[in-house]
Amino acid sequence: MTLPTIKDYLMPTKNDLPTNKVKWNVDKKRAILLIHDMQEYFIDAYEEDSLLIKTLVKNINILKSTCKELGIPIIYSAQPEGQTSHQRALLEDFWGMGIPQEGNKQRIISSLTPEKDDILLTKWRYSAFKKNDLLDIFKEQGRDQIIICGVYAHIGCLLTAADAFMEGIQPFFVGDAVADFTLEDHKQSLIYTSNRCAKTITTEQVKQALSNENDDLTKDYIREQVVEILGYNEFQSINDNENLFLLGMDSIRVMTFMGNLNKKGLNLSFVELAKEPTIHNWWELIVSKKDKVLQW
Repeated sequence: MTLPTIKDYLMPTKNDLPTNKVKWNVDKKRAILLIHDMQEYFIDAYEEDSLLIKTLVKNINILKSTCKELGIPIIYSAQPEGQTSHQRALLEDFWGMGIPQEGNKQRIISSLTPEKDDILLTKWRYSAFKKNDLLDIFKEQGRDQIIICGVYAHIGCLLTAADAFMEGIQPFFVGDAVADFTLEDHKQSLIYTSNRCAKTITTEQVKQALSNENDDLTKDYIREQVVEILGYNEFQSINDNENLFLLGMDSIRVMTFMGNLNKKGLNLSFVELAKEPTIHNWWELIVSKKDKVLQW
Protein backbone atom coordinates (compact mmCIF):
# COMPACT_ATOMS: atom_id res chain seq x y z
CA MET A 1 0.00 0.00 0.00
CA THR A 2 2.00 2.92 -1.32
CA LEU A 3 1.48 5.91 -3.51
CA PRO A 4 0.94 5.23 -7.22
CA THR A 5 3.44 6.29 -9.84
CA ILE A 6 1.82 9.41 -11.22
CA LYS A 7 2.03 10.02 -14.95
CA ASP A 8 2.32 13.55 -16.25
CA TYR A 9 -0.70 15.48 -17.49
CA LEU A 10 -1.34 19.07 -18.50
CA MET A 11 -2.31 21.46 -15.73
CA PRO A 12 -5.89 22.73 -16.14
CA THR A 13 -6.25 26.36 -17.18
CA LYS A 14 -8.86 29.05 -16.65
CA ASN A 15 -10.98 27.61 -19.47
CA ASP A 16 -11.08 24.24 -17.69
CA LEU A 17 -12.52 25.59 -14.46
CA PRO A 18 -16.19 24.78 -13.78
CA THR A 19 -18.79 27.47 -13.20
CA ASN A 20 -18.79 28.56 -9.58
CA LYS A 21 -21.95 28.72 -7.49
CA VAL A 22 -20.61 31.49 -5.26
CA LYS A 23 -19.34 34.98 -6.04
CA TRP A 24 -16.89 35.33 -3.18
CA ASN A 25 -14.01 37.79 -3.52
CA VAL A 26 -10.66 36.95 -1.99
CA ASP A 27 -9.55 39.67 0.43
CA LYS A 28 -6.02 40.33 1.69
CA LYS A 29 -7.31 41.17 5.18
CA ARG A 30 -9.35 37.98 5.45
CA ALA A 31 -7.22 35.33 3.74
CA ILE A 32 -4.57 32.81 4.72
CA LEU A 33 -2.56 30.86 2.13
CA LEU A 34 -2.28 27.11 2.76
CA ILE A 35 0.51 25.29 0.91
CA HIS A 36 -0.71 21.74 1.31
CA ASP A 37 1.67 18.76 1.72
CA MET A 38 4.35 19.86 -0.77
CA GLN A 39 6.76 17.33 0.74
CA GLU A 40 9.43 15.31 -1.03
CA TYR A 41 7.62 12.05 -0.29
CA PHE A 42 4.48 13.12 -2.16
CA ILE A 43 6.24 14.93 -5.02
CA ASP A 44 8.56 11.95 -5.61
CA ALA A 45 5.52 10.03 -6.85
CA TYR A 46 5.51 12.13 -10.03
CA GLU A 47 7.67 11.44 -13.07
CA GLU A 48 11.09 13.05 -13.15
CA ASP A 49 11.03 16.49 -14.82
CA SER A 50 7.23 16.46 -14.71
CA LEU A 51 5.81 19.50 -16.54
CA LEU A 52 2.81 19.33 -14.23
CA ILE A 53 5.00 19.72 -11.13
CA LYS A 54 7.05 22.50 -12.72
CA THR A 55 3.83 24.41 -13.40
CA LEU A 56 2.52 23.63 -9.92
CA VAL A 57 5.66 24.91 -8.19
CA LYS A 58 5.79 28.02 -10.37
CA ASN A 59 2.18 28.90 -9.55
CA ILE A 60 2.54 28.21 -5.83
CA ASN A 61 5.58 30.49 -5.76
CA ILE A 62 3.51 33.23 -7.44
CA LEU A 63 0.85 32.82 -4.79
CA LYS A 64 3.45 32.81 -2.04
CA SER A 65 5.25 35.93 -3.25
CA THR A 66 1.95 37.78 -3.73
CA CYS A 67 0.83 36.89 -0.21
CA LYS A 68 4.23 37.83 1.25
CA GLU A 69 4.05 41.24 -0.37
CA LEU A 70 0.57 41.87 1.01
CA GLY A 71 1.19 40.54 4.52
CA ILE A 72 -1.08 37.52 4.13
CA PRO A 73 -0.10 34.68 6.51
CA ILE A 74 1.35 31.55 4.89
CA ILE A 75 0.86 28.11 6.39
CA TYR A 76 2.52 24.90 5.22
CA SER A 77 0.96 21.56 6.11
CA ALA A 78 3.33 18.60 6.42
CA GLN A 79 2.77 15.03 7.52
CA PRO A 80 5.35 13.70 9.98
CA GLU A 81 7.73 10.86 9.22
CA GLY A 82 7.82 7.52 11.03
CA GLN A 83 4.27 7.52 12.37
CA THR A 84 3.10 4.66 14.55
CA SER A 85 0.08 2.52 13.73
CA HIS A 86 -1.81 4.34 16.46
CA GLN A 87 -1.01 7.69 14.88
CA ARG A 88 -1.86 6.53 11.38
CA ALA A 89 -5.12 4.89 12.45
CA LEU A 90 -7.34 4.17 9.42
CA LEU A 91 -4.91 5.86 7.04
CA GLU A 92 -2.72 2.78 7.42
CA ASP A 93 -5.45 0.60 5.90
CA PHE A 94 -5.45 2.71 2.73
CA TRP A 95 -1.85 3.97 2.44
CA GLY A 96 0.35 1.92 4.72
CA MET A 97 2.72 3.60 7.17
CA GLY A 98 3.18 6.81 5.20
CA ILE A 99 6.45 8.76 5.18
CA PRO A 100 9.32 6.50 6.34
CA GLN A 101 11.64 7.43 9.19
CA GLU A 102 14.65 7.23 6.89
CA GLY A 103 15.53 9.55 4.03
CA ASN A 104 14.21 12.84 5.40
CA LYS A 105 11.34 12.72 2.89
CA GLN A 106 9.04 14.71 5.17
CA ARG A 107 10.81 17.92 4.10
CA ILE A 108 9.06 20.56 2.03
CA ILE A 109 10.61 20.51 -1.45
CA SER A 110 13.58 22.87 -1.74
CA SER A 111 11.94 25.19 -4.29
CA LEU A 112 9.21 25.99 -1.74
CA THR A 113 11.21 26.01 1.50
CA PRO A 114 9.27 27.78 4.28
CA GLU A 115 10.65 31.11 5.47
CA LYS A 116 11.14 32.07 9.11
CA ASP A 117 7.81 33.89 9.42
CA ASP A 118 5.81 31.07 7.81
CA ILE A 119 3.87 28.58 9.91
CA LEU A 120 4.65 24.85 9.56
CA LEU A 121 1.63 22.82 10.61
CA THR A 122 1.78 19.13 11.46
CA LYS A 123 -0.90 17.29 9.49
CA TRP A 124 -2.39 14.01 10.71
CA ARG A 125 -5.43 13.38 8.52
CA TYR A 126 -6.67 14.18 5.02
CA SER A 127 -8.02 17.54 6.19
CA ALA A 128 -5.47 20.05 7.43
CA PHE A 129 -8.01 21.09 10.11
CA LYS A 130 -7.93 17.78 12.02
CA LYS A 131 -5.98 17.10 15.25
CA ASN A 132 -4.11 20.43 15.27
CA ASP A 133 -4.66 24.14 15.93
CA LEU A 134 -5.31 25.39 12.37
CA LEU A 135 -8.82 26.56 13.21
CA ASP A 136 -7.48 28.39 16.27
CA ILE A 137 -4.97 30.20 14.03
CA PHE A 138 -7.82 31.51 11.88
CA LYS A 139 -9.71 32.69 14.94
CA GLU A 140 -6.66 34.33 16.50
CA GLN A 141 -5.82 36.14 13.26
CA GLY A 142 -9.44 37.17 12.69
CA ARG A 143 -9.44 35.67 9.21
CA ASP A 144 -12.16 33.71 7.42
CA GLN A 145 -10.81 32.85 3.96
CA ILE A 146 -8.35 30.14 2.93
CA ILE A 147 -6.46 29.94 -0.37
CA ILE A 148 -5.64 26.27 -1.02
CA CYS A 149 -2.81 24.95 -3.20
CA GLY A 150 -0.63 21.83 -3.21
CA VAL A 151 -1.22 18.05 -3.41
CA TYR A 152 -3.28 15.97 -3.76
CA ALA A 153 -6.28 17.84 -5.13
CA HIS A 154 -9.00 15.21 -4.68
CA ILE A 155 -7.83 14.03 -1.25
CA GLY A 156 -6.35 16.43 1.30
CA CYS A 157 -6.91 19.66 -0.63
CA LEU A 158 -10.57 18.88 -1.26
CA LEU A 159 -11.34 17.73 2.28
CA THR A 160 -9.52 20.73 3.74
CA ALA A 161 -11.76 22.94 1.60
CA ALA A 162 -14.85 21.06 2.80
CA ASP A 163 -13.82 21.38 6.46
CA ALA A 164 -13.07 25.09 6.03
CA PHE A 165 -16.52 25.58 4.53
CA MET A 166 -18.16 23.79 7.46
CA GLU A 167 -16.25 26.03 9.88
CA GLY A 168 -17.47 29.22 8.20
CA ILE A 169 -14.20 29.85 6.34
CA GLN A 170 -14.49 30.64 2.62
CA PRO A 171 -12.20 28.33 0.60
CA PHE A 172 -10.56 29.45 -2.65
CA PHE A 173 -9.43 26.32 -4.49
CA VAL A 174 -6.65 27.29 -6.91
CA GLY A 175 -7.24 24.99 -9.87
CA ASP A 176 -3.84 25.49 -11.52
CA ALA A 177 -1.91 25.37 -8.25
CA VAL A 178 -3.00 21.89 -7.15
CA ALA A 179 -1.98 18.54 -8.62
CA ASP A 180 -3.39 15.03 -8.45
CA PHE A 181 -3.02 11.38 -9.41
CA THR A 182 -4.73 11.87 -12.77
CA LEU A 183 -6.33 14.65 -14.77
CA GLU A 184 -9.68 12.97 -14.10
CA ASP A 185 -9.12 13.13 -10.33
CA HIS A 186 -7.99 16.75 -10.67
CA LYS A 187 -11.09 17.79 -12.59
CA GLN A 188 -13.31 15.84 -10.20
CA SER A 189 -11.94 17.89 -7.31
CA LEU A 190 -12.69 21.14 -9.17
CA ILE A 191 -16.25 20.08 -9.94
CA TYR A 192 -16.95 18.99 -6.38
CA THR A 193 -15.50 22.07 -4.70
CA SER A 194 -17.15 24.55 -7.08
CA ASN A 195 -20.53 22.87 -6.61
CA ARG A 196 -20.40 22.18 -2.87
CA CYS A 197 -17.93 24.14 -0.78
CA ALA A 198 -15.50 26.53 -2.50
CA LYS A 199 -14.76 28.94 -5.29
CA THR A 200 -12.45 27.55 -7.95
CA ILE A 201 -9.99 30.12 -9.21
CA THR A 202 -6.66 30.42 -11.03
CA THR A 203 -3.34 31.68 -9.74
CA GLU A 204 -3.56 34.78 -11.91
CA GLN A 205 -7.10 35.51 -10.72
CA VAL A 206 -5.97 35.29 -7.09
CA LYS A 207 -3.04 37.61 -7.80
CA GLN A 208 -5.21 40.15 -9.60
CA ALA A 209 -7.95 40.05 -6.98
CA LEU A 210 -5.51 40.57 -4.11
CA SER A 211 -3.58 43.30 -5.89
CA ASN A 212 -6.70 45.16 -7.04
CA GLU A 213 -9.19 44.10 -4.41
CA ASN A 214 -11.20 47.32 -4.52
CA ASP A 215 -11.55 47.37 -8.31
CA ASP A 216 -14.80 45.43 -8.00
CA LEU A 217 -16.39 48.17 -5.89
CA THR A 218 -18.74 49.17 -8.71
CA LYS A 219 -22.46 49.72 -9.15
CA ASP A 220 -22.75 46.14 -10.41
CA TYR A 221 -21.07 44.95 -7.21
CA ILE A 222 -23.68 46.84 -5.19
CA ARG A 223 -26.49 45.39 -7.29
CA GLU A 224 -25.03 41.90 -6.94
CA GLN A 225 -24.85 42.24 -3.16
CA VAL A 226 -28.46 43.45 -2.99
CA VAL A 227 -29.63 40.54 -5.14
CA GLU A 228 -27.84 38.01 -2.96
CA ILE A 229 -29.19 39.50 0.26
CA LEU A 230 -32.74 39.60 -1.08
CA GLY A 231 -32.48 36.08 -2.52
CA TYR A 232 -33.10 37.09 -6.12
CA ASN A 233 -31.85 34.97 -9.02
CA GLU A 234 -30.90 37.63 -11.56
CA PHE A 235 -29.34 40.92 -10.49
CA GLN A 236 -30.53 42.61 -13.69
CA SER A 237 -34.12 42.29 -12.45
CA ILE A 238 -33.65 45.11 -9.92
CA ASN A 239 -33.82 48.62 -11.35
CA ASP A 240 -31.34 51.22 -10.14
CA ASN A 241 -34.13 53.47 -8.87
CA GLU A 242 -36.42 50.91 -7.22
CA ASN A 243 -37.08 51.40 -3.52
CA LEU A 244 -35.26 48.47 -1.97
CA PHE A 245 -37.38 48.55 1.19
CA LEU A 246 -40.42 47.77 -0.96
CA LEU A 247 -38.55 44.75 -2.33
CA GLY A 248 -37.87 43.33 1.14
CA MET A 249 -34.69 45.10 2.22
CA ASP A 250 -35.37 45.31 5.96
CA SER A 251 -33.06 46.59 8.71
CA ILE A 252 -31.34 43.23 9.22
CA ARG A 253 -30.55 42.97 5.52
CA VAL A 254 -29.24 46.53 5.48
CA MET A 255 -26.91 45.61 8.34
CA THR A 256 -25.68 42.63 6.31
CA PHE A 257 -25.01 44.96 3.37
CA MET A 258 -23.15 47.34 5.67
CA GLY A 259 -21.01 44.45 6.90
CA ASN A 260 -20.07 43.48 3.33
CA LEU A 261 -18.98 47.05 2.61
CA ASN A 262 -17.09 47.22 5.88
CA LYS A 263 -14.97 44.24 4.81
CA LYS A 264 -13.78 46.41 1.93
CA GLY A 265 -12.92 49.24 4.26
CA LEU A 266 -16.01 51.33 3.55
CA ASN A 267 -18.11 52.52 6.48
CA LEU A 268 -21.64 53.73 5.76
CA SER A 269 -24.22 54.29 8.47
CA PHE A 270 -27.70 52.79 8.60
CA VAL A 271 -29.15 56.31 8.49
CA GLU A 272 -27.26 57.10 5.27
CA LEU A 273 -28.45 53.93 3.57
CA ALA A 274 -32.04 54.16 4.81
CA LYS A 275 -32.52 57.76 3.66
CA GLU A 276 -32.80 56.88 -0.05
CA PRO A 277 -32.71 53.08 -0.39
CA THR A 278 -32.03 52.56 -4.09
CA ILE A 279 -29.05 51.05 -5.88
CA HIS A 280 -28.40 54.38 -7.59
CA ASN A 281 -28.33 56.37 -4.37
CA TRP A 282 -26.27 53.76 -2.53
CA TRP A 283 -23.73 53.87 -5.34
CA GLU A 284 -23.63 57.68 -5.15
CA LEU A 285 -22.87 57.38 -1.44
CA ILE A 286 -20.02 54.98 -2.19
CA VAL A 287 -18.59 57.18 -4.93
CA SER A 288 -18.47 60.08 -2.48
CA LYS A 289 -16.28 58.04 -0.15
CA LYS A 290 -14.46 55.84 -2.64
CA ASP A 291 -11.19 57.78 -2.48
CA LYS A 292 -10.86 56.80 1.16
CA VAL A 293 -11.49 53.16 0.26
CA LEU A 294 -8.78 53.19 -2.37
CA GLN A 295 -6.30 54.70 0.08
CA TRP A 296 -7.07 51.86 2.45
